[in-house]
Amino acid sequence: MYELIPVAEAPELDEEAGQRFVEEWPEFIFHDEGVKPFRERRLEYFRDWEFYFVDETRRLIAGCWGVLLAWDGTVEDLPGGFTDSLARSVTEYEENVVPNTFVLMAAAVRSDEQGQGHAGRVITAVRDRAVASGLGQVIAPVRPTLKSRYPLTPIETFMTWTREDGLPLDPWLRTHVRLGATLLAPAPASQTMTGSVADWEKWTGMQFPSSGTYTIPDGLTTLEIDRDAGTGSYVEPNIWLRHC
Repeated sequence: MYELIPVAEAPELDEEAGQRFVEEWPEFIFHDEGVKPFRERRLEYFRDWEFYFVDETRRLIAGCWGVLLAWDGTVEDLPGGFTDSLARSVTEYEENVVPNTFVLMAAAVRSDEQGQGHAGRVITAVRDRAVASGLGQVIAPVRPTLKSRYPLTPIETFMTWTREDGLPLDPWLRTHVRLGATLLAPAPASQTMTGSVADWEKWTGMQFPSSGTYTIPDGLTTLEIDRDAGTGSYVEPNIWLRHC
């Protein structure tokens, strides 16, 4: 028996969650400067939309969180991606815009519980929670896990790749599609991470001796290094999916 519970109801799990779920993401993903102006307000406004997924003993299995915004259902009105969804949700909340859409921003299963169907369970649980709360649309800017093997391939091309059975080649996209989601559109600039060359060498464990374009571990696309400016810039693509 599994249960989706608000984070606020289980503070005893916070420390473990902080350790378990950080390890599932590359270090550079936490350095999107566009997120920082909205982080604290997101936590204040949408605290009820941050969840732990636990078993009957309240053992932490997975976690997820999202935000609410107004979306007219068209591709043209989609946010630019992860960072724009965050900014738009916070801005609309402060402007008293009535939301009609839940945006699933992130979901992660602890490493020692992966491969047991928990990802599908947590996505289904939070989707059903959103619908039951009167939100008629559920969308997600998804980070396709297999894309890091093909960093030179445009996201617009990658999202069309399928297996012989017609399902997406990417396993994370496949999980969503098996739950009834449809692929909507690419989000080629979902997040932008910038930092000094020293930052990027620390985040990636690589050396960048000269200016140029580099592939990096877990990067969905390439990193641009400018030695003259002493900076590196990485623009991460995602793929928009719609669950309902």
